[in-house]
Amino acid sequence: MSPRQQHHPATARHSVLAGMQLPRQRGGNREPPVRDSAAEGEASTQTGGSDLAASPLVSPIDEFRLIPRPRLINRALPRWVTAFRASERAKNIASDVVAVVLAVLDVWLVIPEEAPGYSLWLSGAAVAAMVMRRHVPFLAVLVTVPGFLTGWSQLAAMLALGTLAKRRGWGWQLVVSSILVFCCYFIIWPLEEFVIMTWREHALDVIWGVIVAGMPVAIGLLITARKELSERITDLANSREREKALYAETVRAAERTKLAREMHDVVSHQVTLIAMQAGALQVASNDQESKETATTIRRLSTRTLEELRSLVGVLRSEDSEKQQPGLAELGDLVRNFRSEAVPVALDVKAVPSRLPRSVSHAVYRTVQEALTNIRKHAAGARASVKVMAQHDTLVVEVRNGRAGARQPTLPSGGHGLIGLRERAGLLGGTFQAGPTSEGGFRVSATYPLAG
Repeated sequence: MSPRQQHHPATARHSVLAGMQLPRQRGGNREPPVRDSAAEGEASTQTGGSDLAASPLVSPIDEFRLIPRPRLINRALPRWVTAFRASERAKNIASDVVAVVLAVLDVWLVIPEEAPGYSLWLSGAAVAAMVMRRHVPFLAVLVTVPGFLTGWSQLAAMLALGTLAKRRGWGWQLVVSSILVFCCYFIIWPLEEFVIMTWREHALDVIWGVIVAGMPVAIGLLITARKELSERITDLANSREREKALYAETVRAAERTKLAREMHDVVSHQVTLIAMQAGALQVASNDQESKETATTIRRLSTRTLEELRSLVGVLRSEDSEKQQPGLAELGDLVRNFRSEAVPVALDVKAVPSRLPRSVSHAVYRTVQEALTNIRKHAAGARASVKVMAQHDTLVVEVRNGRAGARQPTLPSGGHGLIGLRERAGLLGGTFQAGPTSEGGFRVSATYPLAG
């Protein structure tokens, strides 16, 4: 063998392969070791059968029993590791640095001392191509081909080919690049040495050429498939969450429609009868006080029907929050309740011009429920409504004094104050209700202005 052929990269690869010892026996062809029966008999005679007593029988099931894996202790990663994993630019720079270092080591560790100068320059160009493999992977493969064919930059060509498969996927560029890398391994430079090789050496080069060109392609396509699968799983999870939200909204809409229908059929019918009876009493009665009472009952019944229709419309509507009354309608609410039986004073201070709709509606319902309780349980008592902003909260307070003459007890479900407490809790506020030292009653609620 000529000195030039000894220092050629392909010849060196054949030398390394020739020195490798492949396993000559498969697992299924392995023969058990032959024991000397005489020696075994002598050993068992000396030990007196202690071997049989000391070594228990082991079944195949016990031999392959799974050992539980120890639990890994979750430790907090250092801050720089977390920042590195979150930065895409830092990972790209680290990838380029690792690729350049590996390509340099691949050339430096195997290149001989008498290597021709052009192979050194072409190998160096292939190493430098690792910097541009992420941006122009096909061009990077083309730059590494001369260095791989005439020099020693095999790993650089494989890295560039793997990057091309990862970023571009199947296409004519990947096919051409794979063929070029295969040819670089199969063809021995110079061509005179390639011609004189035996068919066995050519067959071995074909096998290893397919591995060298196919392995980076398979790894790159596998990484791309894994990324696409992860994205599809994420999209599937998001679509399931959207489906759950839509289903929940459909169920809520059906419940609102059912509740609106029940309220319209039952409550509206009863209130309409009350209004009709009050109108008949107003016409038939000759007493002026009875007529005024009937007129008041009819007016309140009509207003209740209007609010009931509004509430039914809210329940049937998809955008129900925009149709609910708020702080702007608080003056009308107090004027409707204000009368000789329930004198109400309204005081609104330092309230922001724009409030969250949920907070504004909660204020309205708090005042409405408190004034309703005053009319039912403390008719004739003076009441005051205060709404003021303190720091980042909105405070609502409704007070009433001692009730006058005892009035007939009206039916009460006892759920009004409970509903106000739940509403305040859902909005992140507080609610208090209880008697005062003067013999009256106080209802106070706070709601965060952040909504």
